[in-house]
Amino acid sequence: MEETGGATAYGASLAGGGFDVNKFVRQPQTIVRFLSWIFALVVFASITTEGYINSPHDPNAKCIFNQNDSACHYAIGIGVIAFLACVGFLVLDVYVPYMSNAQERKYAVMADLGFSGAWTFLWFVCFCLLASQWGKTHEIGGVPVDAARATVAFSFFSIATWVSRKTVLYQTLNVVLFI
Repeated sequence: MEETGGATAYGASLAGGGFDVNKFVRQPQTIVRFLSWIFALVVFASITTEGYINSPHDPNAKCIFNQNDSACHYAIGIGVIAFLACVGFLVLDVYVPYMSNAQERKYAVMADLGFSGAWTFLWFVCFCLLASQWGKTHEIGGVPVDAARATVAFSFFSIATWVSRKTVLYQTLNVVLFI
């Protein structure tokens, strides 16, 4: 069946068409989703591998962000959930074109939009918390500074990727709803 290039229901192509991997990978939303996945991986991997240190006098490991374990736990939680959500939404992005019901596609896009909006806010909170706690960290001897800076930077970059994903989804809904 030939594609006419017209509007599609909630970002989906004609149901029942073949899957083109090359076209899927080059879509802006797929690229942004992949970047979100990578950034989430960097945030939680940096903290889990180098985010806790032992002081010479205390056998308990403390978070590198001002010894505030809550900051590390929050960033790990947000990063892991974002990582898993990116995988799930990538699978959903593959499946959406094969949904024959426009209402189901609408719910899938709305769920993605809602989650993207919530995660934009949660990444902003994560960035503010980590940047604040890193600014209050005075004793950096023995602290893996690069891991801390990477965590703060990639939590900031994550805000941009989740905002842009939300923007792409909102534009998709606008096109469909106002045509």
